[in-house]
Amino acid sequence: MKGSPERFRDVVIVGAGAAGGAAAAHLSRSGHDVVLVERDAEPRIKPCGGGMAASVQKWFPFSLEPAVEQVVRQVDFSWCLGDPVVAELPGEAPFWIVRRERLDQLLTDQAKQAGAECCAGVTVTDIGRDNDHWSVTAADGQRWRTRSVVIADGSASPWPQRLGLGAKRIQTATTMSVRLEGQGRLKNGTTRFEFGLVKQGFAWAFPVAGGVNIGVGSFIGKQDADPEQVLSLLLPDLGFPADAGLRQSGQLRVWNGHHRLNGNGIVVVGDAASLCDPFLAEGLRPALMSGCEAARHLDRWLRGDNNDLRGYTIAMRQRWGDSMAWGRRIAQVFYRFPGVGYQLGIKRPTAPRRIAQILSGEMGYGDIAQRVINRLLLQRG
Repeated sequence: MKGSPERFRDVVIVGAGAAGGAAAAHLSRSGHDVVLVERDAEPRIKPCGGGMAASVQKWFPFSLEPAVEQVVRQVDFSWCLGDPVVAELPGEAPFWIVRRERLDQLLTDQAKQAGAECCAGVTVTDIGRDNDHWSVTAADGQRWRTRSVVIADGSASPWPQRLGLGAKRIQTATTMSVRLEGQGRLKNGTTRFEFGLVKQGFAWAFPVAGGVNIGVGSFIGKQDADPEQVLSLLLPDLGFPADAGLRQSGQLRVWNGHHRLNGNGIVVVGDAASLCDPFLAEGLRPALMSGCEAARHLDRWLRGDNNDLRGYTIAMRQRWGDSMAWGRRIAQVFYRFPGVGYQLGIKRPTAPRRIAQILSGEMGYGDIAQRVINRLLLQRG
């Protein structure tokens, strides 16, 4: 459907991924006139492990379970394919594995059912302030006048820096993702984290229905790890040929400080806002969190209950950023001395449970950070 330049909208959301879809679903359900603009004409495989805490369900008035393909009950850790640690997740499994294209489509469908207009295959070329409103222009000539804008087009987004939002100095993790058919030796309900093969990073394997998502990420320093070499060793260990799978390289923006995420009628969410966990590379939960939080504050602002959107930046700092500040410090120490980190961190009896609690949202990095950092530094010294 073509955008109409004569019609004044409440919200234009740029990007129909997890963060943009979550914002669109909430805002359209609240009765706002929403346009969701997506660059890709068709759903595509995204370089995302697809892991998220089951607790995110409480943020949505509709079920996310149609997108869930695995419920994780066990986490396996290894160092150079050996020295294993097995962690059983406590109580009800707090971790879901979703196929990202299915989750994104579910959120978009919910937004459409609530009245949002969705424009796929449309590339935004300009976003600018025009007196008391925003103007969003696309490559095909479509143009929208809108009261507000949500920037949700991922790690490659040019808009946050152009518009003075988010991180001024972007920090990225170098990633390679592989989608494989069949599960090899990886059991249903089990994820795998490998810390020894990747210099200043780690590799992961998450099961989906009938397949596995595997990733390699390097998080600090020069990030000169060779992901192909890592995969040539990891894939056979998991029961796959060394050259198997569809591979995608990328740069993932990670959290690197507290930054302003709002402007006058505009917010940035998800990977575009550099919210990805700098230690465990968790990006899906903060994407959904920020989309829901942005929708909550935009709803109040559009109704005239709030004078500005500063509350969104404050809320994301309190709910996510304060924990990530500690997570970043842990990452800087752990990935510089990964062997020590594995022995004193992952292999400690309480460590796997703590990691599970962090991934589930039950605990933040601040709850454990000072002890972890001191332990690592003292041992290194």
